Amino acid sequence: MKRLRIEQIKSGIDRSYKQKRTLKALGIRKMHQTVVHDDTPAIRGMINKIQHLLNVEEIDE
Repeated sequence: MKRLRIEQIKSGIDRSYKQKRTLKALGIRKMHQTVVHDDTPAIRGMINKIQHLLNVEEIDE
């Protein structure tokens, strides 16, 4: 199964409430923190909503 490595590259300060909540739902708490999630439609949808704040790369495991 493919997995996604997600890193926050821009600040959540001065962003909408929904964007901040999406960052929190992904498990990202601070800048340049990296989390790994399974590649599911739900995760892809969250990434698409805040793609301007993130750096995403696919990894094979």
